[in-house]
Amino acid sequence: MKRSTGLAAAIVIGAGVTLTGCSSGSSGDAGGDGAASAKIGVILPDTKSSVRWESKDRPALEAAFKEAGVDYTIQNAEGSADKMATIADGMIADGVTVLAIVNLDSDSGAAIQQKAATQGVKTLDYDRLTLGGSADAYISFDNTKVGELQGQGLVDCLAGKQADVVFLNGSPTDNNATLFTDGAHSVVDKTPTITVAGEQAVPDWDNDAAVTIFEQLYTAADGKVDGVYAANDGLAGSVISILEKNGRAGQVPVTGQDATVEGLQNILAGTQCMTVYKSAQEEAGALADAAIALAKGEEVKTNSTSRDDTGNRDVPSVLLTPKAITKDNVDVVFDDGGQDKAEVCAGQFAQMCASAGL
Repeated sequence: MKRSTGLAAAIVIGAGVTLTGCSSGSSGDAGGDGAASAKIGVILPDTKSSVRWESKDRPALEAAFKEAGVDYTIQNAEGSADKMATIADGMIADGVTVLAIVNLDSDSGAAIQQKAATQGVKTLDYDRLTLGGSADAYISFDNTKVGELQGQGLVDCLAGKQADVVFLNGSPTDNNATLFTDGAHSVVDKTPTITVAGEQAVPDWDNDAAVTIFEQLYTAADGKVDGVYAANDGLAGSVISILEKNGRAGQVPVTGQDATVEGLQNILAGTQCMTVYKSAQEEAGALADAAIALAKGEEVKTNSTSRDDTGNRDVPSVLLTPKAITKDNVDVVFDDGGQDKAEVCAGQFAQMCASAGL
């Protein structure tokens, strides 16, 4: 199986976020200084790869921009690079002074940033680094650390037993997915009791495609799969559906990411062993701070750099710190406002939450 290699992002200390996205946002009252004339545009990638973009990122970004008193618009590309380019053109024509994107692939993202630069518009990479791009700064989590937490979570859940594991990676066009995979391999590959029996990426983080891909990997391994690295909670749900079909859900540890409602419920049910939480408020707040600084003609306050080998540059970065979540600390997500306890613990999960002390 092929593994992508990519950007090595520096590890830093910071905060996290959860994302969501779709349609346009509204504007807040203009603030003072350079922020008064600022208009910030944000383009989220899709609604399919993760529920975070619309359910978490959008409201968190809206709240941050409203609190800062800046004019803003938030739209969602719905998984289409062409649509993202069209949205970007429209935002530039409408006078945005700062444009933040979550790219669908680096080539299309870089083209958007190049066009924005010719119009004097500052750009930011949000959550995903655009390789070969020209963003003034990059706002995200330490994505290598995310993968390391996932890898360690899988190792811990396997508890030292001899195990054949399968890697179900994120989209090959998403640089973050490369970093997650590399981080996870850095832990799993040095664990002598674990053998990687199969590995494949899931184009566009498509959860439906992931069902087919994992079933093929499972069949190719003759069902001898003792653990699964799934790059996010959506892919984990796809894996669990096949494990259920084979009567093995809850017997095979599965990782995840994003601390979604479904992911947390799977953890409570024992069919997923862990997820990674990234606070939406923190990431959105960091993006708002960066965008407002650029709008005022100031430098973004960063805490690291991220290497872009394609563009041969070190991108000034704000890298936030993710948190590993298991059944023992699901309350971390509730306490931070990442998910509503009432929603996660509804119906059949009420007793599971009670048993977990929630």
